[in-house]
Amino acid sequence: MRFGLFGSAAAPRSTDAATSAQGYFDFVETNVEAEALGYHSSFITEHHFTNIGQVSAVLTLLTYIAARTTRLRLGTAVLVLPWHNPVLLAEQVATLDLLSRGRLDLGVGKGYRHNEFAGFAMPPDEAEPRFEEVLDVLIRALSSDQRFSHRGRFFRFDEVIVEPPPQQRPHPPLWMAASSDGSIAACARRGFNLLLDQFATPAQLKERIALYRRELVAAGHAFDPMRVAVARNVFVAQDAAERDAAVARQTQVHERLLSLSRGSESRPGSHILGYADTLGARAQYPLIGAAEEVVDGLAALADAGVAYVLLFGQGSRDNLRRVAEQVMPKVGAV
Repeated sequence: MRFGLFGSAAAPRSTDAATSAQGYFDFVETNVEAEALGYHSSFITEHHFTNIGQVSAVLTLLTYIAARTTRLRLGTAVLVLPWHNPVLLAEQVATLDLLSRGRLDLGVGKGYRHNEFAGFAMPPDEAEPRFEEVLDVLIRALSSDQRFSHRGRFFRFDEVIVEPPPQQRPHPPLWMAASSDGSIAACARRGFNLLLDQFATPAQLKERIALYRRELVAAGHAFDPMRVAVARNVFVAQDAAERDAAVARQTQVHERLLSLSRGSESRPGSHILGYADTLGARAQYPLIGAAEEVVDGLAALADAGVAYVLLFGQGSRDNLRRVAEQVMPKVGAV
């Protein structure tokens, strides 16, 4: 089983710039230690206008982490394509991939939060067509060694060539966050890797991985279990008090995410909103408990076909050490 990180730094606005910056510096050090402990990757989310300091400039932060690490895969989970100019984004993506010597995993998505659509003054019904157009131009810009032109609904480019080229050719591996049958099938048909959320049950995960595998093979692509990464809240508690505190933190984080996500312009089936009214969905399946309980929970995920787990929500460095020392050796970490 392979392990990575999933989440974000926190750098809320403050009158003291050093206070805001400290959240980023702490996050960077966490990633440096994660690499030393044997974690394979770190996927960072992109969000805007939260007033809690979630990361907005994901590629910038990953570039800093790239300079402090040598092996850690650097993932976006996800870059919300409708917010971005595809040519400018391609230039930034290629620069990071080149500077990291080919360690970028490029996760992309459509966005779902009310406050982001509202903040960018973007109608939610434009999310799909913008995503498709930006993705098309982004892939072409990263892959092409010749000048090209594009005339679309939202963007126009005349005789452009993106510099520098990425190290991973024709482009860094692409990942998509998906949960519905339609979105999983679309991800597979494109030959992209799949990101699955932290709220799905093992039974749901088994069905989704099987669907992805069928669609991937039908489209002529090879299946590898490591092409599917599953986020999961993992915390190794030393006693009942630590377990209770971890559960309380999880509840607080999830309620805050729900609060940020709700709104008239949110896409209701996306991410946490898809589980908002499902009894126990956000409490039953995190792996919080003694090391043995976490190992048992990971075994249940392995039985469902999960081989790649991204730790979400409990990313303290103490917890990363406990998982690395008490859990990963027992599940054959690679």
